[in-house]
Amino acid sequence: MSDAIRRPFPILDAHAHFPVANTIGSPTFGTVQRHPLLTSYATDRQGRMNKEWGTALSEPPAETPEQVDAMADRWAAELGRKGIAKIVFVTGQTNDLLAAVVRRHPERFIGYAHHQLQNGAGAELRRAVDELGLTGYKLLGPTTPVPFEDPAVRDVWEFCAERRLPVLIHFGYLGRGGGVVAHPRMSPLSLFEVARDFPEIPFIVPHFGAGYWQDLLALCWSLPNVYVDSSGSNQWVRWMPYPLTLEDLFRKAFETIGPERVLFGTDSAAFPRGFAQRYLDEQLRICYSLNLREDDIARVFGGNAARLLGIDLEPVAGADAAP
Repeated sequence: MSDAIRRPFPILDAHAHFPVANTIGSPTFGTVQRHPLLTSYATDRQGRMNKEWGTALSEPPAETPEQVDAMADRWAAELGRKGIAKIVFVTGQTNDLLAAVVRRHPERFIGYAHHQLQNGAGAELRRAVDELGLTGYKLLGPTTPVPFEDPAVRDVWEFCAERRLPVLIHFGYLGRGGGVVAHPRMSPLSLFEVARDFPEIPFIVPHFGAGYWQDLLALCWSLPNVYVDSSGSNQWVRWMPYPLTLEDLFRKAFETIGPERVLFGTDSAAFPRGFAQRYLDEQLRICYSLNLREDDIARVFGGNAARLLGIDLEPVAGADAAP
């Protein structure tokens, strides 16, 4: 599809990363030194992924304030060219930096707080929302140091419930070759107690659970406030012991929880790829091939996220024709 594509409904990408150096919460696994054999394995797998998904020539992230501003402008222009109404950046180095990026293009950008869940996280989240204007909270389950139900972080959930703040938590495989596959908070089921006790909070689990699809479906079956995010390559399906495709994931999600709890995302970040048009095209194709109603497709690709964020999603100029 070309940059001039016209659509009958606005698109909101609910999961992307602003490409800036030293992002807090990125899966770098701290300063732990890996064995050279693991580093070699990770490099090999990254190289293959780059060829498969068009990320081989990714540019380095922004570092200086001038580069950050230029990157923000570049992303805003990219969304305009691709006909994307809004994008949610779930990470961007620090809460302060990402908030500044959002303020530069508030008509296009939405930002989430993304500091670690630990003692003091509640105060920082309140600051990020009330002072900085961020409108969600992003966490990585497999790097979270405390149980979600730990009393020391209960104020986080109380604040999120008070504000109906969307909380996006990555569960499942994290990283690539040599990445994390074992952790007390690998599975979405580790969120059960908190998600049950705070049904006002919309919890969003990205990448269809990244290897923990059955656990995610179980959590969705049990609780009405758990949502599925479709972002990324979802190549984790290759590591399942049974055949599984992206179409299978969408079909099962629609069958079990309905289109009202599925959010479109890309996991886009670096240029020159920029907005991952390939993911949007394929996911739209799947939803149409599954004979989903047009209004339900509009919900998946923007309406659901807009509802959780409490915003109006205006059509993009010139985007009123069928894809």
